[in-house]
Amino acid sequence: MMTPTPHYTVSPAQVPGLPLRAGLGLKTEHFAQVLETCPDIGFFEVHAENYMVAGGPFHHYLGLIRAQYPLSLHGVGLSIGGEAPLDREHLARLATLIERYQPQSFSEHLAWSSHGPVFLNDLLPLAYDASTLNRVCEHIDQVQNTLKRPMLLENPSTYLQFERSTLDETDFISEIVRRTSCGLLLDVNNVYVSCINHQRAPLAYIDALPLHAVGEIHLAGFAEDTDSLGDRLLIDDHGAPIDNAVWQLYEQVLTRTGPVATLIERDNQVPALSVLQAEARQAQWYLSQVAR
Repeated sequence: MMTPTPHYTVSPAQVPGLPLRAGLGLKTEHFAQVLETCPDIGFFEVHAENYMVAGGPFHHYLGLIRAQYPLSLHGVGLSIGGEAPLDREHLARLATLIERYQPQSFSEHLAWSSHGPVFLNDLLPLAYDASTLNRVCEHIDQVQNTLKRPMLLENPSTYLQFERSTLDETDFISEIVRRTSCGLLLDVNNVYVSCINHQRAPLAYIDALPLHAVGEIHLAGFAEDTDSLGDRLLIDDHGAPIDNAVWQLYEQVLTRTGPVATLIERDNQVPALSVLQAEARQAQWYLSQVAR
């Protein structure tokens, strides 16, 4: 099956990229402090679904912060991998939000969240086969043509694999990038979590990805447990400091990609802004080293 060539009204070259610096996920509890102190942060990122209303305090603060900082929008609800067609109303609200704030980047997950009329507040894994590949490519083409800009697709964190899969995850992602010309949001924590859970080598996974397409990197913390067999099980919970193993993997990624805009994610157990700034400074140190 042939996938149509993307036809953006705005070409990828015309969409300004994020600065090659470290950024933070913008949390409501930090709105006032960011405006009062103007921290030295490369950019801020927000979840698009939290702003899909016409007005209110979230928009008030985001408008003020957007006037001072580059912005990335990160979607969590498009259900790119879902079997049903994309929700056109959701996509229209997303397009309105992007028109309003003109972010430097928009990204979504290689996952699904909906089944029929039910929306599940989770990012669920896919079977990697030809039919799923065609569906995901069609959905990404629809998103990019609606938004009139390329999107970044984030690699997932997974805890199980499908027996029906006929493609490796890295081959699946590589083919999506080739067919749709989308970019890659490389979540280094997701790589580490999935590879430990499935007993793979994280660096080999990295090397099998289309690294030329990486437009943003995510770093986050994980929780640790054991599965029913007593094996180590990592959970991508965004509720802890970045693990040293993830920092080491990030350093190895940068030797392959060069400097890439890097986000510190913390969605649970959110600490003081100063704690997140310290992690951003650590990421900035790695970026500076590779830039030399």
